[in-house]
Amino acid sequence: MEKLTREFVAGLPKAELHVHIEGTLEPELEFACAKRNHIDIGAKSPADVDHSYGYGLTEFLKAYYNGMKVLRTKQDFYDVTWAFLQKMAQNNVNHLELFFDPQAHTSRGIAFETVIEGIHEAIVDGRALGVDTQLIMCFLREFSKESARQTLEAARPYHEKGWIIGVGLDSAEHHNPPLKFMLIFAEAKKQGYYLTMHCDPKQVDSVEHIKQALEIIEVDRLDHGMNIIENPDLMAYLVEEKIGITACPIAYYYTRQDMEEKAITTLFKQGALISLNSDDPSYKGGNYINDVYYQFAQKVGWGREELIQIAKNSFTTSWISDNAKKAYLQQIDDYVAKN
Repeated sequence: MEKLTREFVAGLPKAELHVHIEGTLEPELEFACAKRNHIDIGAKSPADVDHSYGYGLTEFLKAYYNGMKVLRTKQDFYDVTWAFLQKMAQNNVNHLELFFDPQAHTSRGIAFETVIEGIHEAIVDGRALGVDTQLIMCFLREFSKESARQTLEAARPYHEKGWIIGVGLDSAEHHNPPLKFMLIFAEAKKQGYYLTMHCDPKQVDSVEHIKQALEIIEVDRLDHGMNIIENPDLMAYLVEEKIGITACPIAYYYTRQDMEEKAITTLFKQGALISLNSDDPSYKGGNYINDVYYQFAQKVGWGREELIQIAKNSFTTSWISDNAKKAYLQQIDDYVAKN
């Protein structure tokens, strides 16, 4: 096994498929947005901004939603996106499929167009950095089906422009199974969206939720879903159907003190198209994608070969053209040949 170095990871071409733009809001920018929007967040400097929380999904979500309340204007949404795209360029991310949570903002009185236009303008500018970005609109599962329907309708003109390519489902999972949103996702598929869903690890009915997402909703990709290893038949189905699955090992550690090493390595060994991602890096120890690759590899004893395959999986399971996938995979092969 060739020795793995941080330099090799840094230069490796990669895609990121599971990251929430609201979860990239760093304390410095949060403080700046709060100041210009005259919002008291109880901080006198960026060093006072608190992104801490207890362990568990519920505790994390409280911090996550509290932090994003400073995002009010199109400029705010532009700034948080632009700051993240600069980090993606530094991490050699060539392709990014980025989650955003419009209901978390429209429920605060922020117009849908304010959110999407600010994010999109940064995405356009980010192309000059070498980062190709597509948007995935997530529904908040604790909100009503009607709220999701209204959000899908608000997104229609932007989807028709090609600004949003997929829909997802995230946030509080308990009592909010995939089937709650079955008709909404069926309509989204009819409109031409790609489909994905969060099935967070170690939640009530985790395996049943994964089963619903894969077999009934028929998602194109599965987010988290680590409990699938408890059902060998379902895991075999995921592998056979070549459905991508996005893991976020460092994020799991910060909410559960566990990187889900067994689940990730089991899925990898079984041939699942699993990728590694950062999820909410500003709240998860400031660990961006290169940190995720390197730290997880060190934890489980992976070398270059495994991370090369992970990077290839990230492009293979992305929602881009076959020609684009071939080009990115060739970039990986060229990089490895030279390094």
